[in-house]
Amino acid sequence: MSHPGQVHEPERHQTNTAAVIRITTVAAFGGLLFGYDSAVINGAVSSIQSTFDVGPGPLGFAVAAALLGAAVGAFFGSRIADRTGRIPVMKIAALLFLLSAIGCALTQSIEWLVFWRVIGGIGVGVASVIAPAYIAEVAPAHLRGRLGSLQQMGIVLGIFLSLLIDALLAHWAGGASQELWLGLAAWRWMFLIMAVPSVLYGIGAFMIPESPRYLVSAGRPDEARAVLSRIHGDDAVDARVAKIESTVNNERKPRFADLRGSMAGLKPVVWVGIGLAALQQFVGINVIFYYSNVLWESVGFKESDSFTISVATSVVNVLVTIVAIFLVDRVGRRPLLLVGSTGMAVTLAVLAVVFATANKVMVDGQLTPDLGPVAGPLALIAANLFVVFFGVSWGPLMWVLLGEMFPNHIRGAALAVAGAVQWIANWAVTVSFPSMSNYSLGMTYGVYAFFALVSLVFTVKMVKETNNVELEDMTAS
Repeated sequence: MSHPGQVHEPERHQTNTAAVIRITTVAAFGGLLFGYDSAVINGAVSSIQSTFDVGPGPLGFAVAAALLGAAVGAFFGSRIADRTGRIPVMKIAALLFLLSAIGCALTQSIEWLVFWRVIGGIGVGVASVIAPAYIAEVAPAHLRGRLGSLQQMGIVLGIFLSLLIDALLAHWAGGASQELWLGLAAWRWMFLIMAVPSVLYGIGAFMIPESPRYLVSAGRPDEARAVLSRIHGDDAVDARVAKIESTVNNERKPRFADLRGSMAGLKPVVWVGIGLAALQQFVGINVIFYYSNVLWESVGFKESDSFTISVATSVVNVLVTIVAIFLVDRVGRRPLLLVGSTGMAVTLAVLAVVFATANKVMVDGQLTPDLGPVAGPLALIAANLFVVFFGVSWGPLMWVLLGEMFPNHIRGAALAVAGAVQWIANWAVTVSFPSMSNYSLGMTYGVYAFFALVSLVFTVKMVKETNNVELEDMTAS
């Protein structure tokens, strides 16, 4: 990592910005599928519960099942990509998304739904680590933050599209459980429509070049020069290839043993990656996108209103991610993380107080918070401000940092570990929310507020700025 006070000037060779954007946009399309696959379950949760007659525990497991697959995909995705290349792994992810879309739509049991969700989750996990690594490897340093943020833009667009499509299908059918087309209920079409972006992602993977860094490591420098000439222009190619070769020649294939270090058995930079990955999820962001319909219905909103609120929240998420893309290379990574952590802690604390102090009413045999004319709008505002602070900071920047912060010789292994941790944390939050919220929504949001505060302290103490530092200049610390 860079030394404090060291100034790095970004390389501004004759970058073909249009070519770079085209290439990275296709790679970030995996993020769109990642977001769609993750959030599509939101509109189907109530229907799945009634269709298969399952309680809160099994329901939480079914919703979170994709995240277990994602942890597996994230853990092995980088290692497979280091052996076969980045592009073949993207094609595999596209196929897994397609199979999951069809399988979830046609499932006849909760067990098979879990199976197909896991299959899709493996695709999500693979895409989650391959896209940021690929983008970091093809992007010039002075554009890397903005281009790396395209991964999160893909994710939030995928969330928005899935929630919008969920709402439209439920509206057209008269309810998510009602029959729509070809004898299938609307909630099944919510999954099946994911087949369309899955096919587009697979086609796109055939249209972008392999990572120049992988090509050099695979002994194909001429192909790497051809790719780099499209990105940087001829003047920069030889210098870039020579720089990549110098690092590749001085390193071994990524091994998990290389992650060992002086801080509790791991290198400090690996712990930073693990901390970033876990804390991004422990603030509870995906509760908003996986369970928001159920949450708002449980506190008195109609199903149609809950769909509308979820779509509106996803629009907010898209807009603030655009803001983050414009700010990340201008302001830097750490300042945005600090602002985001502070805002998340405050807004989550407000949600905790609102739900903890709300009057309780009996609904379907259990006590449920009853938000009045003041507390209801306050909860909506706080939830959306939480999304704003997350979307402008920890949402995109965790992926940017994981793609760029690790030294080259440990990047693959470190990304595998951090990516797996991110999905395990996501799974833990997702599977625990139904039971925790049944016990106390106030306590649940209090826990998330605590972790937001931890993320603030963690950023101050552990996270170093990587803005404008070339990947070849990252050093372990």
